[in-house]
Amino acid sequence: MAKDRYISVSSKVNGFSFANLGLFTGFADGIYNAVYSLVILEIFKSSAIVGLYVALYSVFCFVVGLFANEVFRQFSKVRVFYFVLLMLAVCYAMMGFSILPRTFIILDYTTGIAITLVGVLIPLFMADFSKNIGMARLNSRYHLWMNVGALFAPTVAIAIANAFDNRAAFFGSALIYLAAWFSFKYFKIVQEDKKIKPVNPRKTFKALWKNTVAFFQTKGMTRAYLVNFGYYSLRAMRVLYVPIVVIENGFSKDALSWVLTLGIIPYLLLSELMGRAVRKYGKNIWLILGFGSFAALAAAATVVTGIPLLMIFIAWQVSGALMESVHDLLFFDAAKKSQQTRFYGVFRTSANLPSVFAPMLGAAVIAMFGTTTAVWGVSAAVGVLSILILIGRK
Repeated sequence: MAKDRYISVSSKVNGFSFANLGLFTGFADGIYNAVYSLVILEIFKSSAIVGLYVALYSVFCFVVGLFANEVFRQFSKVRVFYFVLLMLAVCYAMMGFSILPRTFIILDYTTGIAITLVGVLIPLFMADFSKNIGMARLNSRYHLWMNVGALFAPTVAIAIANAFDNRAAFFGSALIYLAAWFSFKYFKIVQEDKKIKPVNPRKTFKALWKNTVAFFQTKGMTRAYLVNFGYYSLRAMRVLYVPIVVIENGFSKDALSWVLTLGIIPYLLLSELMGRAVRKYGKNIWLILGFGSFAALAAAATVVTGIPLLMIFIAWQVSGALMESVHDLLFFDAAKKSQQTRFYGVFRTSANLPSVFAPMLGAAVIAMFGTTTAVWGVSAAVGVLSILILIGRK
């Protein structure tokens, strides 16, 4: 289990226990994502500026991801996980009641620290307790539960937003993360505490740089990083701009709720199936099919309007479902067990960095073409480039 030693743990806990936490993260993040871009749009009044804000936010999360390994060198993963779950519960509750834009933004950045570390920690816990289960099965289970939670999230988020306002929906996310904190306590995990060493900023940055260089020098890591980057770039564009485009096309929030809810169904249907399909046919075929079909549908979305556009928004979720359980397996296949905790923070920045570049490109094409739907051209290009990386030399 890498360099971390678990002193005690409930006999019922295994890799699936951590995969099941996806129910909480999927539900809470689904509520958050359903209204997030609308709240930022209320603050800045421009979809182009929304993209720039999200880009800056993602730079911050990118830096947090790089420092994840340094955090785990000082504190046990269990202790960090308890803290960040509680941080999310408190900050989301405050975001639900925040009035001033600057208060919301400060809290948004604070939750960025916590949500980034949660995204790093759950896969590491699954890897630590995977034993003979295998990461492919655990990833499938984790994403299945994430999607079960996300299925109900848009309806809950829109109901709260209609009853109160968009920001109030974040209070729902707070309650769910508080429930996740109590659920984790039932695992009864005790991990050996680490001696807190004085932090030397110069040595810390040097260690960070050396770790990043070592990551990209390790065979297979660059390819794994770029493929993950492509997957999260498509996700970033979809999550940020679909709500805005739906509203700009004259549809109601209820229509948006249906689009987001129906879009979860392909993930639910394919989550467990993809785990078996990957073991039988490998990863690359599903990644190529996912990126290719997403690129084709994104290209169509640049010119289609009305109900057919909503159908595209739902249909390309099948593309995402084909990739969801496999997009990060290239990392776990290439990294040794002893390297996973050390390198996963660097690898995980491939989930944050797309949220820097994708919105910036989105803002640029919106400014250039004068329409938000132009962002789907960027998505089509990302899908094609990702396929080229997959079929290129390793």
